[in-house]
Amino acid sequence: MIAASLLSEASLWLGAIIAGPSLLIALRRAPWVELFSDSRRQHLLFGTVLALFVLWLVRRDFPAGLSYHFLGMTAVTLLLDWPLAILAGFAAQLALVALGRQDALALGVNALLMVLIPVLITEYCARAVERRQPENLFVYIFLSGFFPSALATLASVLAGLGILLADGLFAMPPWLDEFVGYLWLVVFPEAFINGLVVTALVVFYPDWLETFNRTRYLQAPWQEDRRREP
Repeated sequence: MIAASLLSEASLWLGAIIAGPSLLIALRRAPWVELFSDSRRQHLLFGTVLALFVLWLVRRDFPAGLSYHFLGMTAVTLLLDWPLAILAGFAAQLALVALGRQDALALGVNALLMVLIPVLITEYCARAVERRQPENLFVYIFLSGFFPSALATLASVLAGLGILLADGLFAMPPWLDEFVGYLWLVVFPEAFINGLVVTALVVFYPDWLETFNRTRYLQAPWQEDRRREP
């Protein structure tokens, strides 16, 4: 998370220009009929917003204006699908703004880094996996849960660093050339947490995952053998 004081006016406007239409697209593509008719989906959405809000409160704030915390958006995207995931991320950010833990002016840039980039990468990886129609459960867990979260975290960190470098308002630390070595300390825990959550959902509550094909992944072995017989 980046404070508004570290961002130029151009970056603030660019973040708002990107985040605004993305929010409108998510509002338009969200399954409102299914959401209002299914109380389970409503509980999942509200619970996810609360979980993101609490997760983003558990963070390390640096005096310079930067904050480090886990994202968790990969698991949210697989749980709710991308339109509701974007809405849940925006709602959690608005709660942070209301609590004074995030700058309202930097809402667009932080939404890009914390919500849009992770959701986009996760959705792309999930669709790529689904096109292959794998039957191995671990393919879904690793290639839709573990790997996208690591890639999304890496992309978000590098995008945030690029914005700071472009604006030039943040004094870069002298150890920036060694930053690549520290990325593993950020990427792997994020991937582990999201992968663990996705694994738990697959095992205990597979019906909760909107992107999980239960029929294909959890079919009985004897059914699979029968289907493969000529």
